[in-house]
Amino acid sequence: MSVDFLISVLENVDNPARVNRNNAANIVLAQPELIKYLVNITFDVDNKLSIKAAWILEWICTHNGIEYILPYLTVFTKNISKVHFDSAIRPCAKICEHLAIAFASKAANNIKEQLTKTDIDLIIETGFDWLITDQKIAVKAYTMNTLYLFGLQKDWVHPELEHLIRTKVIHESKGCKARGKKILELIEKHKNQKQL
Repeated sequence: MSVDFLISVLENVDNPARVNRNNAANIVLAQPELIKYLVNITFDVDNKLSIKAAWILEWICTHNGIEYILPYLTVFTKNISKVHFDSAIRPCAKICEHLAIAFASKAANNIKEQLTKTDIDLIIETGFDWLITDQKIAVKAYTMNTLYLFGLQKDWVHPELEHLIRTKVIHESKGCKARGKKILELIEKHKNQKQL
């Protein structure tokens, strides 16, 4: 199957309703070679179709398994900072959170084996950029959790995240404030466990 076929599938996704994302994801999963094109279109960041590609990529990672992103990890992590449409940033932030959850998991998995230090650093760097810029609540919520989880491995992340939540995020919307408080509690709990 070709990129033109995928473009026609994406053009038929009228809105991000669950049924639309699910139908498009099923078409892509039936022909897994289309995932490569889906990733490429997601990062064709000035093309409005990138928004729909990001919706479908996130749907696949959320509902069918984060492993689908594995062959494209480097492409994903090198390009997430370039995404600028709000509706494409949210699904990318959600995929970052899935990667962080898998990486922080106690169970062995392919993400732990294949996510490199460089990949993690790029996700962290982009995450901090998303927190200090004007982003939607969902992006900030996913990102705070992502940074918290990667901060379990990288000592410098939690102090920076804590500072940003206390000085900026907690003064934003109710949703940001609630998630920020939750993350601050988790950071405090982690600090206390390290001291035991």
